Parts: sequence; structure tokens; C-alpha cells
Amino acid sequence: MMRQRDEQLEELVTQVLDCAFDIHKRLGPGLLESVYESILADKLSRIGHKIDRQKPVKVIFDGVEADNGFRADLIINDLLLIELKSVEQLLPVHSKQTLTYIRLLNMKLGLLINFGAPTFREGIKRVANNYQGFVS
Repeated sequence: MMRQRDEQLEELVTQVLDCAFDIHKRLGPGLLESVYESILADKLSRIGHKIDRQKPVKVIFDGVEADNGFRADLIINDLLLIELKSVEQLLPVHSKQTLTYIRLLNMKLGLLINFGAPTFREGIKRVANNYQGFVS
């Protein structure tokens, strides 16, 4: 069961990266993050994925509840968090932020995608929360 879920997650990662690569290749860097978010959400929705955009996530700490802890850019199939950026280069704080988000959501994996990077490869970072990934 766990192995099957990991396979689903890795297949989902592949599909997200394929869609994001196509967007980066065709549009290039320089647009607002919200533009890339809208287009990526639409592409993933069209191939059958459940998409939550700008989903508010509640943070509870020592009994204090913050309804507006953060907004998740994209959550795909309740399995994968996508944190989008459109900046010249990713900073260490972006990975830390993504890790905090997936921990709060109790998810295994998040993708940090920077559409502002000169090449797509430079703009991708997998962020894991106690997840080794699927090995065939």
C-alpha cells in the first residue's frame, strides 16, 4: 500500500514537472508568479488532477490557532505541495519555507518551482519531509 502511494506520488511529480517545463519553455521567465500558477493549475486540471489553489492552511501552536498561517500555492490530489516563485534565483529561505509548509500539512514531498530562473533545471527543488522517494 505504501509503495503504491509512493509510486503515485512520483508519477504525479513527473507530470507536474513535465507541465511546468512546457510552461517555462514556451513563456520563459519574467511573468508574475500568479500567471504561472494559473496556467500550471489549468494544465494539471485538464489531465485529471484535483487542484487546490491558494488554500489557507491553519497553524495550531500551543493551543493558539492562526487561521491564516499561510496559503499553499498549489496542492495537487491532496498529495503534493507546489510552492511557486518567479524570482531571479532561489534563496535558502525558500526551501525552508516549503519544508515548513509540507510539515504543517503532514505531506511527504513538496516541489519548489522558480519560473524566474534562466533555465528550468535551475528553478526546481524537491523538498522532502521524511521521504526517501520511490526506488524501482
